[in-house]
Amino acid sequence: MASPKSSPLTFELTEEMEARLEACRRGHGYASASAVVRAALAAFDFVGCRPVRAKQRQLSVRISADQRALLRRHARLKRVSVGELLRLALAAMPVKPGRR
Repeated sequence: MASPKSSPLTFELTEEMEARLEACRRGHGYASASAVVRAALAAFDFVGCRPVRAKQRQLSVRISADQRALLRRHARLKRVSVGELLRLALAAMPVKPGRR
């Protein structure tokens, strides 16, 4: 049961982690995802943990107004960030140009 001073916390999970949360909920007999998260936080060793951080860099580039509008439109349609679409576009681009 939530404490009277609880407040919502929104965060993103991969599908795999969401499935794990659901498995923990069923396995431990918790009534909600909130109960699983509260139990996980209560048992977690914050002092001894070693988070793995993906190295990232922030990059500023120039794109046309048309490309910016295209990105925003597709981000809204796909319900993802503009950055996510940019990363997908860069990942899909071949390192060397193909033969013409």
